[in-house]
Amino acid sequence: MSDLETGQTAPQFALPRDGGGILTLSDFAGKPVVLYFYPKDDTSGCTAQAIDFTQLKPQFEKAGAVVIGMSPDSAKKHDKFKAKYEIGIDLVADEERKALEAYGVWTEKSMYGRKYMGVERSTFLIGADGKIARIWRKVKVPGHAAEVLEAVKAL
Repeated sequence: MSDLETGQTAPQFALPRDGGGILTLSDFAGKPVVLYFYPKDDTSGCTAQAIDFTQLKPQFEKAGAVVIGMSPDSAKKHDKFKAKYEIGIDLVADEERKALEAYGVWTEKSMYGRKYMGVERSTFLIGADGKIARIWRKVKVPGHAAEVLEAVKAL
């Protein structure tokens, strides 16, 4: 578990991606990266978040940034999720949870008094220099993608 802070170098990763192949953070060196972590494909909050980022994708691209979503779901599940909801952003699969742990988003959660491990909905804005420019933890979905876009524009 890691307590990352702004100004630190973002942890690297190389993970299976939707559509096949491997996506690495270094693939986007020199560009701002919005890396958002979400619990599970095809749940209401995660679906709304992916749709919000997809709708704003042209503005993120215009600002020179790329958006990547990461969850512990498999790449195959990501493919089904993207097809079902016409998701237009890159999704990566961290089934072994190594990147989730490196970013400190694999945490103990509680629901109805039951404790379990899961992904804390979080977003990291990584600058073109590879350093963390901004962190949002315990994200509430409504309006979040637009707030992140404004932060990207302010870089």
